[in-house]
Parts: sequence; structure tokens; C-alpha cells
Amino acid sequence: MEFLTQYNLLGLAIGVSTFLIIGLFHPLVIKGEYYFGVKCWWAFLLIGIAAVAASIMVADLFWSILLAVWGASSFWSIGELFEQRKRVEKGWFPKNPKRQ
Repeated sequence: MEFLTQYNLLGLAIGVSTFLIIGLFHPLVIKGEYYFGVKCWWAFLLIGIAAVAASIMVADLFWSILLAVWGASSFWSIGELFEQRKRVEKGWFPKNPKRQ
């Protein structure tokens, strides 16, 4: 942390980490809808609540921010999960033939 603060890289590290977290959630939503449908929305909700609660309890600013971003991305993914279902119905993404 001292290195990031000393060389004014904390903002850059947070930005890159945020980009990676958001990028991670994109395939999670696609795979979640493919294998489980929209019924896995509660998992995103629980992960989001846990991450936001942890961000409140963590004293270090860097980790607190990243946990909050993780939580917000989890909450956003709930809506994206239902949007993904619509994209599958339109034929933009493949439908899982094994799932009814």
C-alpha cells in the first residue's frame, strides 16, 4: 500500500481493479443464466450483501473500495441476469438445451 500511495498509483490500481471486477461479472452472468436460469439471482444478492457489509467493516481504504465495487457489481448482475434471459430469447446467446 505504501508503494501505491507514495507514487500516487492508488487511483490507478482502484480503476484497473474495478475494470477487472466488472469484466469478471460479465461471463458470470452469462454462465449463470445458461446453467441455472434466473433462479440464481439470490446468489448474486447474498454475495452483494456480504461484500457491502465487508466493505463497511474493512478499515483499509483500498480494500473497502474494492469490496464495495464487488458488492455493487453483484447487485447490478441481478438485473443483468434477467436481461440475459431476454437476450437468450432473442437468439443473441445460446440456450441451454438440457435446462427446461
